[in-house]
Amino acid sequence: MELTISLGQMDVALGQPERNLETVRALAAEAAARGSDVLLLPELWSSGYDLERAAEYAAPVGEGIFAAVAGLAREYHLYIAGSSLAQMAGGGVGNTATLVDPQGRTLASYNKVHLFRLMDEEKYLAAGNELALAETPWGRSGLAICYDLRFPEQFRAYALAGAALVLLPAEWPHPRLDHWRILLRARAIENQLFVAACNRVGRSGETCFFGHSAIVDPWGEVVVEGGEEAALLTATIDTARVDEVRSRIPIFADRRPDVYGQKL
Repeated sequence: MELTISLGQMDVALGQPERNLETVRALAAEAAARGSDVLLLPELWSSGYDLERAAEYAAPVGEGIFAAVAGLAREYHLYIAGSSLAQMAGGGVGNTATLVDPQGRTLASYNKVHLFRLMDEEKYLAAGNELALAETPWGRSGLAICYDLRFPEQFRAYALAGAALVLLPAEWPHPRLDHWRILLRARAIENQLFVAACNRVGRSGETCFFGHSAIVDPWGEVVVEGGEEAALLTATIDTARVDEVRSRIPIFADRRPDVYGQKL
């Protein structure tokens, strides 16, 4: 199935949800004008890494900033994904990615499992304990966030569960551009699926974010990639490419989980 995805590579105004929401509204309007099906936003697009005030920004999924996104999804008839701060059901604040459909329904909600110590996430946030797959017209889609990209087990779990696409919002900074680009391609190649990743641009304190949002296909080819400025990147993919690539090199038929589980 053909699917048009727009990546909303934006600067994030630290601690200014209303300002960031207006940026997202403009991106949604432009994505809809381009005929996009999906708009993917960066990690913590509504607040940035103002984690000391995380509890002030957090709302339960379906309320607050999440309800505002659902309204935009209905208004512009888009699927919208991205991460914001959420009040978790078990207590604490999560870095939470959601995928909302054009009717404003939350198809999947994912609390970041791997917290990033270099930006003090573990001091202010509660880690999630579950992965999340969404059932969509184009097939199953997994959700991951930024640092999760360094954990191949998560992406393999999605692939084994039938995902054709993983959506990944991020705030990935310099000087690790090479890591970003290599890991996006590696996760796509080794799991033979599409990876769509939206990274922010701009500066927050001493940290500079480089953008380079991208979509990588199951063969590891880059479909689209941004630079280091704010932009709306749009490309059309065909999820039938997943089955095509998997038939060319049948890695899932050749896996040996009986061996991998042995103690060394």
